[in-house]
Amino acid sequence: MTNSASSGKSAGIRAFDADAVSKAVGVDAGRSLPPVHLWTPEYSGEIDIRITRDGTWIHEGGEIRREGLVRLFSSILKREDGKYFLVTPVEKWGITVEDAPFVATDMTVTGAGRDQRLNFTTHVGDTVTAGPDHPLRLGCTSQTPCPYVEVRAGLEALIDRKTFYRLIDLGVAEDFEGASWFGVWSDGQFFPLIPTDELG
Repeated sequence: MTNSASSGKSAGIRAFDADAVSKAVGVDAGRSLPPVHLWTPEYSGEIDIRITRDGTWIHEGGEIRREGLVRLFSSILKREDGKYFLVTPVEKWGITVEDAPFVATDMTVTGAGRDQRLNFTTHVGDTVTAGPDHPLRLGCTSQTPCPYVEVRAGLEALIDRKTFYRLIDLGVAEDFEGASWFGVWSDGQFFPLIPTDELG
């Protein structure tokens, strides 16, 4: 990996030392989320970490298999200008993300119709309710849909296939901005997914 930072900086991320990283960011390896949005360290360089489309974390060609470590590093992810970084108060390391950094692997539904709430769980344990603060969107094409839900601060989860099928089962046709769309309601907001005239 490349490193433009001085050798005096913490080696927590570089050494994959979970305790050191936890201490640096002020959280444990649980689900507490550090205030990443407040941290603006200087760019430290690139680190050989890649998050694949299915949410697997790869370091120097090998999968990071420690679930707690993956969850910890996922909590210090930051997106800026379309690029992804692992950050602490004193370090900022660029990483590669093939698609979205998270994968939504389950969904629970409460309520019905316009009062329903769609609650998503990611592969690293985040839970979010689709709504104004966590919008849904459909990328790619109607033939090859790529559904996403925003988890936090521009970081999205790709909704896995089985969950997307369940989501589609909840879809309805609505007038949206002067056109007819097929989409879903959650937390008081309608999310248009596919123009109704493109439905097969």
